[in-house]
Amino acid sequence: MARAQLNSGNTQSDDLPKPKLNKELLKKAARILTYLRPFRGQFILGMLFLTLSSLTMLTFPALLGAMIDAAQGRQTYTWLPASLYSIGGISITILLFQSIVSFGRIRLFVEIAEKALSNIRKDTYHKLITLPFEFFANRRVGELNSRLSSDLAQIQDTLTTTLAEILRQTISLAFGVVLLIFVSPKLALMNLCILPVIVITAIIFGRFIRNLSRQAQDKLADSNSIVQETLLGISNVKAFVNEYHESQRYSSKLDAVVALAVKGATYRGIFASFIIFCIFGAVIVVIWYGATLVSAGEISVGDLTTYILYSMFVAGSMGSFPELYANVQRSLGASERVMEILDEQAENIQVSEENKTITIPIYGNLEFKNVGFSYPSRPDIQILKDISFKIEAGRKLAIVGPSGTGKSTIASLILQFYNPTSGTISYDNKPSESFSLTDIRNQVAIVPQDVLLFGGTIRENIGYGRLDADAQDIVNAAERANAHAFIMSFPQGYDTLVGERGVKLSGGQRQRIAIARALLKDPSILILDEATSSLDSESERLVQLALEELMRERTSIIIAHRLSTIKDADQIVVVENGKVSESGSHEELIIKHAGLYRHLYSLQSAQKIEN
Repeated sequence: MARAQLNSGNTQSDDLPKPKLNKELLKKAARILTYLRPFRGQFILGMLFLTLSSLTMLTFPALLGAMIDAAQGRQTYTWLPASLYSIGGISITILLFQSIVSFGRIRLFVEIAEKALSNIRKDTYHKLITLPFEFFANRRVGELNSRLSSDLAQIQDTLTTTLAEILRQTISLAFGVVLLIFVSPKLALMNLCILPVIVITAIIFGRFIRNLSRQAQDKLADSNSIVQETLLGISNVKAFVNEYHESQRYSSKLDAVVALAVKGATYRGIFASFIIFCIFGAVIVVIWYGATLVSAGEISVGDLTTYILYSMFVAGSMGSFPELYANVQRSLGASERVMEILDEQAENIQVSEENKTITIPIYGNLEFKNVGFSYPSRPDIQILKDISFKIEAGRKLAIVGPSGTGKSTIASLILQFYNPTSGTISYDNKPSESFSLTDIRNQVAIVPQDVLLFGGTIRENIGYGRLDADAQDIVNAAERANAHAFIMSFPQGYDTLVGERGVKLSGGQRQRIAIARALLKDPSILILDEATSSLDSESERLVQLALEELMRERTSIIIAHRLSTIKDADQIVVVENGKVSESGSHEELIIKHAGLYRHLYSLQSAQKIEN
């Protein structure tokens, strides 16, 4: 089931439309740039440094040309001294100034980009943890992790390097072209003839490169998902001896990434080769034509040297644009994927310190009235149909029935992970809409069959139920959950690391830590979802004792396959095909000859119930 959901998420990712350079995509990219707004003062200063750095760099060809002419006894520019040593001194001074402003430019742009990226990461993570359950049911964890890592790394590269480089090269190109015309209009005209060809070629090749980059990012996200799944389910991989299968699955995804990367590199290589041929071919022609102008006395050797150096500056700027453009294309794709998360509709939760404060207490009365439900991703399949039941505060309600009838879905609805498609859910005779999500979830706790522990210590995992609990509160909760003894048997006690997902602990130990966590939370409504179904007899006995302590004087919803564990429930609801088929106490249901509960109990008790 879990693997099927994950694979469905993968399909969805592969079917995402490839981004096209349109207004919508540019708007999303522009929204990423709004993260620079808080640092606009530093950005303006960085732009000033960048402009000064680029402009001072453009003085060197003129100075070098003037040096050559000064060595021949000529003065190229009237605004420069004729002395060779004076020109050299000016050049060193400008070089020192250029080095200082270059340092300032790099320092400022990196600081701005890192701070902006940090804010993007925070907002993306903030949005992820506030998204509804349905979002995660249709996506793989590795894919989402890739968006927080590789996609944001691509944006980081653009903000720290590419953006500043584009601005610098644009300044160099614009002023360089003006200076080329100033030095020699004839040579400049020859140079600029190739510019339209390069621009048109860049547009055509850019489309291919951007699409291939997006595909490569998607495939890389798929490969990351495989690693995530395999490592999380490593016990299954080894138990079924599927190391080769997983290795091949990962290798095939990586091969696809490599194939796309090589294909992209081929297009970029063709484009780069074409640009190099055009640019350096033009340089050769310019030198040849410039030499004829020198021999004709139309320009000096110093002017030709200056022109050649400016040509190299312009050629370098033009030659850098294809790679910069490709980086921008990759960043546009990454920006789109990040904005998809930021544009998702979040739950109605304001993440703040006040989230743990209960504004409207719930005493424990719970009612489902004609509740129907279909998962948003499968609206045509109705999971629950006209479900109705009511339980008073402090009492026990058991929900039983065959697998796949919607029992765990009821638990998700109580926790407001989903909203019912029809009917109402009431707490203390008030509809769920009267409460905030945080009020409901702060006062409802669940102990599932498959307990998820975080990779920290036992103390941290128990304390997750109430973050402000002190050490003694945690110990008290562990004692009430029959967990203190086994915890103290570890050398590090409560500071024992439980490992990834709690793998260092047995199933019974994880369950008792989950119970201690729920005890610490002290909820008004408790949900036990198959909490003992996968335990051995001894572990079940210890966990059952802990559960009895946990259920004392609080509303308890018990979802169970083992009917022997719910005989003392105040009310038993039998769910069949998404509907309530029977309801009553154990004694009332057991005497119904044609009832499903009687049939299931007979199968489990290994003896025929007397008529």
